[in-house]
Amino acid sequence: MHDIETKSADAQAAFAEFAQAFETYRQENDGRLAALETRGGVDVLVEEKLARIDAFLDEQKARSDRAALARQRPPLGGSGEEKRSDPLAVEHKAAFDLYVRTGESAGLKRLEEKALSAGSGPDGGYLAPPQVEREVIRRLSSLSPIRAISANRTISGGLYKVAHAISGAASGWVAETAARPQTDSPTLAELSFPAMELYAMPAATQTLLDDAIVDIDQWIADEVETAFAEQEGAAFVSGDGNAKPRGFLDYTAVADASWSWGNLGFVATGAAGAFPGSDPSDVIVDLIYALKSGYRQNATFVMNRKTQAVVRKFKDAQGHYLWQPPAGPGQAASLMGFPVVEAEDMPDIAAGADAIAFGDFKRGYLVVDRAGVRILRDPYSAKPYVLFYTTKRVGGGVQDFAAIKLLRFAA
Repeated sequence: MHDIETKSADAQAAFAEFAQAFETYRQENDGRLAALETRGGVDVLVEEKLARIDAFLDEQKARSDRAALARQRPPLGGSGEEKRSDPLAVEHKAAFDLYVRTGESAGLKRLEEKALSAGSGPDGGYLAPPQVEREVIRRLSSLSPIRAISANRTISGGLYKVAHAISGAASGWVAETAARPQTDSPTLAELSFPAMELYAMPAATQTLLDDAIVDIDQWIADEVETAFAEQEGAAFVSGDGNAKPRGFLDYTAVADASWSWGNLGFVATGAAGAFPGSDPSDVIVDLIYALKSGYRQNATFVMNRKTQAVVRKFKDAQGHYLWQPPAGPGQAASLMGFPVVEAEDMPDIAAGADAIAFGDFKRGYLVVDRAGVRILRDPYSAKPYVLFYTTKRVGGGVQDFAAIKLLRFAA
């Protein structure tokens, strides 16, 4: 209980510092804009101070998010009632702990023989207990920005196929006694999402493994979460689909006026590598309304930290900032009322870059996880350390091309 209260206090303190820093940022930026209007120029020292506050805002937001995430993490062991209700899970966990700590695999072999599973053993490793897999995926949903806002499916094979209706069956109005003409059939597109192998290789000393008080499940989840999240984040944004998921920026993008299924539509800023010189926020409004209303109500902005720093300065006609800080620890900032997700793998603002994405990613992008996290113990390759070759299979790709729009920094 004391640990939970401490984590909650840390999250609140980090968020309070973030809110105070944003207030300072607003005051300094208002002063900068006033100087532009009166003197036609800005002091270099003011610009440097704004840049420092901007960096501090990003740092405090990240700290606040980490604290909020830590507060939400439950213990991996589960309740006593859960353990008593599933004796097989208890047996699996005990056998897995023995394998990780000592390399003894007889217990895991017996379990997999009972389950009639194939493809495991000394060459491929052994399946981690279900609670470890659930915790790894849950943490990835918190750390991997695109996974957190996308649709997720768990599959038992290596490929997930889905048919998407590009157009529904034709329909129309007719009089009560008029003939009913035959209507066209709906048009379907088959989409395939193969699951690719993602791996991490944490290392431990034998002393750590011999320490009975160390929670092995927790340690494994802690070690692989960041490595998996970084690889996923890059692949879901710009992966080429070759031994990795296909990112949404890898698909062909066309001007939104010429959009067709299989492509993503983009709105151009009208200036190469920049927002327009006058009324720069107008292109963001254009981007928002390029998306159909059915997608817009659940839409999210996706951009990296540098792009967000530029957008953070925009104001509306009444002088209100369009970018607003999160309302509480662990929540997202907003831009024009829509959540902003910071994904560092998005490109910087540059000529021809699609630096901002906006869409309903729950309908637009699909992440598939093949069930099972597999671990192979290797005490030989890096003595005196014991390596744990940890793999999971993940795929991803666009499933609805109408649900995501891009802002291209081009004329």
